[in-house]
Amino acid sequence: MRGLPILLALAISPAAWAAHGYALWGDLKYPPGFPNFAYVNPQAPKGGELRLVSNLRLSTFDKYNPFTIKGSPPAYLSALLFDSLLSGAQDEVGSGYGLLAEDVAVTPDGLAATFRLRSQARFHNGDPVLAADVKHTFDTLLGPYTSPAYKTMLEDLDGLDVLDDRTVRFRFKKPNRELPLTVGGMPIFSRKWGMENGKAKKFEDVVMDIPIGSGPYRIGPVSFGKDVTYVRDPNYWARDLNVRRGTANFDRITVKIYKDNTAKLEALKAGEFDMMRFFSAGDWARRVNGRKFNTGELVKGEFRHKLPAGFQSYVLNLRVPKLQDVRVREALDLALDFEYMNRTAFYNSYQRVTGLFGNTDCKSSGTPPPEELALLEPWRGKVPDAVFGPAYEPPRTDAPGNSLRNNLRKARELLRQAGWEVRDGALRNAKGEPMVLEYLDSQETGARVVTPWMRNLEKLGIAINFRPVDFALYQQRLQKKQFEVISLAYAGTHTPGQEYFDLFGSKSADIEDSGNHSGIKSPAVDDLLSRMVGAKSKAELLPACRALERVIMHSHILIPQWTAPTHRIAYNAWRLQPTSAMPPYSQGEGWAIDTWWAKPSPQAPM
Repeated sequence: MRGLPILLALAISPAAWAAHGYALWGDLKYPPGFPNFAYVNPQAPKGGELRLVSNLRLSTFDKYNPFTIKGSPPAYLSALLFDSLLSGAQDEVGSGYGLLAEDVAVTPDGLAATFRLRSQARFHNGDPVLAADVKHTFDTLLGPYTSPAYKTMLEDLDGLDVLDDRTVRFRFKKPNRELPLTVGGMPIFSRKWGMENGKAKKFEDVVMDIPIGSGPYRIGPVSFGKDVTYVRDPNYWARDLNVRRGTANFDRITVKIYKDNTAKLEALKAGEFDMMRFFSAGDWARRVNGRKFNTGELVKGEFRHKLPAGFQSYVLNLRVPKLQDVRVREALDLALDFEYMNRTAFYNSYQRVTGLFGNTDCKSSGTPPPEELALLEPWRGKVPDAVFGPAYEPPRTDAPGNSLRNNLRKARELLRQAGWEVRDGALRNAKGEPMVLEYLDSQETGARVVTPWMRNLEKLGIAINFRPVDFALYQQRLQKKQFEVISLAYAGTHTPGQEYFDLFGSKSADIEDSGNHSGIKSPAVDDLLSRMVGAKSKAELLPACRALERVIMHSHILIPQWTAPTHRIAYNAWRLQPTSAMPPYSQGEGWAIDTWWAKPSPQAPM
């Protein structure tokens, strides 16, 4: 069919109905013509400034292009400067509503999605957003100079056809219910971005060129190494659109940069910025205080969400020979005493991560039911035997019959079976080589958090060398997969899809800068990923993602850490006005950036 003229191809394609949005399972919350999302204030005043610090670990930025591999862009740039074809809602999962596109039509066979662009959509330079810009964006993202994650996410994209000036048609290699949302959520940029003397530069050379997007903000004043300010576009083309009404309320959003967490906290207390999200339980419990908190100028807010738990974990690099035996990896898992750490260091504010899909329908439990066994049986003998038993649960030290002593005994036996025994004060293999691991980190608090685990491993004869490095070197070593043990916070999702190939797919294991940090290469995992991504119904999705979780977690490539059921945010109550309630699927500070507004004047109450 690809060789046929476009009009003929459309004529013989299965019929598709255009809609105002697209839902993964066909259950959109908001009807056609809805006035605004329920969680915004459509009358929110415009004006004022939001001053915040990024929740990223970047200590500076050196480019304005967020899509290329090398360098670091300013925080929030992509979300504020680039619109996408569809816009998600923070009170709903697995759906998207027309933003740049006024409607979307997906064929019944799931092999194509057509988007019709709004005639009023404009880039910051005043040019209309056209189908040719959409095609240019995707051709660029799939080109040689961008992050490999885009290639992985769009692997099933077969092509993009420009049907007319404002209509694009995405063709898919196979049915994939998530792909319309994936392509609909990609940021779109102008063909003119990176043009020099009428010629396009290589995209990797588009570094400090001001992005030409169509989002609500532009880049304003910049102080390199200190802060970046985004300025609201008063002529923003979508300011009255239902998916944007009540959002982008601040005239300016300034993101400040500090070298370490202590400096950030002291700057907050001194009033240098208005909002900060906290990830340290110790800081939140003991150090978020002071005069401005006593007067009520600064307040502490804990906002409960319904987000997936994610899978923040210690990641073990299977490219390292001593970590290739699953028994060794399970022994390392058994030495982590979360209950002790939560009680003594985290103020009992965390919950244990238990898998890939905590707090979602994809979470596995019990022994595999028949529909999961049908997917797992072909791989018996090629995945750990534990996969066919109870779902993975992290070792505990507070349950009846469990203790750190018992866990370490189990770990010692696993290590013995794997050929490691204590001799001359250290755990050694048959060659006499000691078990020494390097833990790579770039956070100043990393040593304090990892020390209890290190002490327990010492009881097994295992030495972990804590290696602190600056963030630039840390990024470089992660990109090149030059590490043994690291700690990463993976975001969870209610709708797992193609992005998991980047995290666990065999192809991504050997790609520099991919998300497959563990280096896992498993035909069983690849098969389950394919089944999960290709699911045509939720009834097909759930067995696949639950079986995938069993295989990954019983492979012990991740040692699960902890997660918080709330967003902890300190903010200036005299300057900022939150909406009445946080939507359940908000990403914390994203809720404030999108929907809060500035109070008329920063003054104390009378």
